Amino acid sequence: MKGSSSAVADAASAPIILVGNPNVGKSVLFGHLTNTYVTVSNYPGTTVDLTSGIARVGGARRTLTDTPGVNNLIPSSEDEEVTRDILMNGAPGLVIQVADAKNLRRGLLLTVQLAEMGLPFLLTLNMDDEARRRGHVVDAHQLSELLGVPVCRTIATKKQGLDQLREAVGKATPSPFAVRYDPDIEEALTEAIPLLPESGISRRALAVMVLAGDETLDGWLKANVGVEERRRLSELRDHLAAMFPEGVGYQINRERMATADALLRETLNHTPPESSPFAQTLGRLTMHPVWGIPLLLFTLYLVYEFVGIWGAGTLVGYLEGTVFGHYVNPFAIKLVNAVVPFALLRDLLVGEYGIFTMALTYAFALVLPIVTTFFLAFGFLEDSGYLPRLAVMSDRVFKLMGLNGKAVLPMILGLGCDTMATLTTRILESKKDRVVVTLLLSLGVPCSAQLGIILLILGKLSLTAQLLWLGIVLGVIFLVGWAASKVLPGDSSDFVLEIPPLRFPQLKNIVVKTAARIEWYLKEAVPLFVVGTLILFVGDRIGFLTLMQRVARPVVVSLLGLPAKATDMFIIGFLRRDYGAAGFYTMFTRHELDLVQVTVSLVAITLFMPCIAQFFVTIKERGMKTALGIATFTLSFSIAVAALLNFVLRHWNIPL
Repeated sequence: MKGSSSAVADAASAPIILVGNPNVGKSVLFGHLTNTYVTVSNYPGTTVDLTSGIARVGGARRTLTDTPGVNNLIPSSEDEEVTRDILMNGAPGLVIQVADAKNLRRGLLLTVQLAEMGLPFLLTLNMDDEARRRGHVVDAHQLSELLGVPVCRTIATKKQGLDQLREAVGKATPSPFAVRYDPDIEEALTEAIPLLPESGISRRALAVMVLAGDETLDGWLKANVGVEERRRLSELRDHLAAMFPEGVGYQINRERMATADALLRETLNHTPPESSPFAQTLGRLTMHPVWGIPLLLFTLYLVYEFVGIWGAGTLVGYLEGTVFGHYVNPFAIKLVNAVVPFALLRDLLVGEYGIFTMALTYAFALVLPIVTTFFLAFGFLEDSGYLPRLAVMSDRVFKLMGLNGKAVLPMILGLGCDTMATLTTRILESKKDRVVVTLLLSLGVPCSAQLGIILLILGKLSLTAQLLWLGIVLGVIFLVGWAASKVLPGDSSDFVLEIPPLRFPQLKNIVVKTAARIEWYLKEAVPLFVVGTLILFVGDRIGFLTLMQRVARPVVVSLLGLPAKATDMFIIGFLRRDYGAAGFYTMFTRHELDLVQVTVSLVAITLFMPCIAQFFVTIKERGMKTALGIATFTLSFSIAVAALLNFVLRHWNIPL
C-alpha cells in the first residue's frame, strides 16, 4: 500500500510534456499555462531548444515542458528524435497533445502513436474557432469515447478552454485504442516484443520503431538489449523489409493514417464555411505564384529594415558609439586604471583585447540588439503564420542548392548579423542542412555593417565591377551550396509544411518567447565572447598574431596582388568583418589600391572566413571539428577565388 501511494505521488510530481505538430499553438498554450518565469535549455547532445516552466494544472503545481513541433514519432529529424527520446526516457507524468482542430488528420497520426506508447495523455483541439469558420466541427465527446482519453477544445490566442484543460489533466489516462497492422507485421511484433526491455513507453511501441527501421534507436538497443536479442530483431526487420518493397516504415505510416482517417469519419462534421475575412484573402495571396513574390519581397524588406537597419544600424550605433563608447568603456578604463595595480591585468580588462572593451562590447553593444530585434521579428512571423509561406515561396530557389525553403530565413537575416543567423539555423530539421547553411553564412553572406561599407565602395566603381562582385558572390553561394549538399553525408530534410491561416500575433506571447530566447543568449553565447577575447589576448602577448601577419603577407601580395598593408585588413576582418572592409575603404580613398586591387579585395573580404564571434557561435552550434572545417574551407576558398579573379583581370586586361 505504501509503494502504491509512492507511485501515485511520483506520477503527480512527474513533468507534463506538451507534444504536437508544428504551428498548432503549443507555445501559446505553454505561455498561458505557465505565465511565470521559464527556462530555455538544449536537450543534451543536440542544438534543440526545450522550454520549461511551472504550471498550475489538475489542482497542483507541475513542471511543464514544451517540445519541438513534430509530425511523427518515428524520427526523421533531430526535433522528432528529441521529442521521442523525452517520451521514451523522460518518464513524463502525462502528455498533453495539442492538435490543430482544422487539420485534425495530421494531429491524429500523433494521437495513435501516443496511444501505442501507453503513456497517460489528453488531447486538446486548439484553434477551434478557425476550424468552425472553415466548417469543421469535431465531436469532442465522441472522439474521447473512441480514444478513451479526455478531449477538450481550446482557443489559445483568446485564452478560451484553459480551465477545462487544467481540469482534464487530473483525468488523463493511457488510451486503450490500438492500431492493428498488416498480419505479417503483427506476427513479427508478437515475436519482437518479448525481446525488448521495459522503458518509458510500451514495448509494442518500441517494437514498431525497431521493425520500421528506426536507426536512431541503434545506440539505445546496444546499451539495453543483448547481442542475441538484437540479432533476432535484425532478422525480423530484414524479413519484413523483403515483404514490403516500399518500406516497412512506409507501410506502418500508411496504416496509421488509415486509422486516423477512420477516427475522422466518425467524429468530424461539416457545416457551411463562413465568408472569408481579409486575413484569409491575404493568406491566399501570399501563396499566389505572382502576387506572392512582391508580398515576399516586401516582408523580407521589412524584416531587413527592422533587424538589419534599425537593429544592426541604429541600435548598435547608439549602444556602441554612445552608451559603451562615451560612458561604459571610459568609466571602466578609468576605474580599472585607478584600482588595478598590474599593467598586464589592466590590459586584460580594458586593453585592445580586453574583456570590457572587446568581449562585453561585442556581446552587449553589437550582437545583443541584433539578436533581440531578430527574435522579435522571428516571433512575429512565427505566430502570424507567415513563416511557412516564406519558406514555400523560396523553396524553388533553395532546391537548386540541395536545401529547402526553410533556409531562406537564416540566409536573409545573415545580412543583419551572421552570428545571430548561425543561431537561427536551428529551424532546419536535418543536421546536414544546418551545416550547409552555416557554411554559406560563413562564406558568402556579408553582415549589414560589412555590406554597408562594401556598397559604399562599390558605389564609387563602375557597373562592370559592381556586377562582377555580385555575380561572383551569388555564383559562389550556389556552387558551394550545391557541392556541399552532394558531398556532405546525411539526408536533407523533406520539405513538409502545414500552412496555417494568417493571424495577428499577440504581443505578450512574442515578448515572452523573446525574453526566454534572450536569456539563452546571455547564458550560452556571451561566455563565448569572453573566451574568444582571452584567446586573442594571449595570442597577441605571445606574438602569435604578429606571426600570422608574417605568414599571410606573401599570400596577400603574390596571389592576390594586393599591397602588404592589406594583410592587416584580413586579420582585422577576422576580429570584426566591417573593420576589415573599412580598412580597404580607407586604402581606396587614399589611392593605395587600383581598380583591380579594390575589386579583388572586395571579393576576398566578402568571402573571407567568419568573424571571431560567428566562429565561436559555430563551435557552440556545430562543434569544434565542423567549425574548424568551415573556417579552413572559407579561408582557402576565398583566397583561391580572389587569386583567380586577380589573374583573370590582369592576364586579359579586363577594363573596370
